[in-house]
Amino acid sequence: MTSPIELVKKPCASLIREFFQESVGKWSSERRFYTLPDGETKEFESAIVVRFLETGCDELLHLAQIHSLPSEKILICGSHVTWESTNLVTGKKQSQGETVFGASGDRLYRDRGYDTEKPITAEYYCPNAKTLCLRTKYNDSVFEEELKLIGEKYRTRQTVKTHAGEEIMIGQGLEKRIEG
Repeated sequence: MTSPIELVKKPCASLIREFFQESVGKWSSERRFYTLPDGETKEFESAIVVRFLETGCDELLHLAQIHSLPSEKILICGSHVTWESTNLVTGKKQSQGETVFGASGDRLYRDRGYDTEKPITAEYYCPNAKTLCLRTKYNDSVFEEELKLIGEKYRTRQTVKTHAGEEIMIGQGLEKRIEG
């Protein structure tokens, strides 16, 4: 059986650029989080907007500055993401915000983390132009995440959060492109 996604041997820079460019648009996301070990479930719906960022744009220059990177143009490309999330059980707004990602080598720089407002860095790799894998560490926690583009209209997302060496949360989601 042949996979519809061929593994492509390209430099990381080319793959992350393609992934960010193909992610541009407005997305509707449904995510479910399982708290371990008790299995408590939380479900959220989010409106997400993704923009591609070119080398040298103001947002990437600012990101390089807050990370004290040696060259302002070291970030080869990036992504600006905004979101607004609602708890599907209570109907209450859960969160809203924005973040900037910038890629350099095998590092993805962000202006904020999942659980912190502070700038963070993640290791990343792209097994192909349709898949982005991240590993982010801070505050004694590790977040491992995979985002996968499925055709032109869907993305899947899986997140595993580990704290002090113990898995404490699994998140799974399906994102549907609604524009872009």
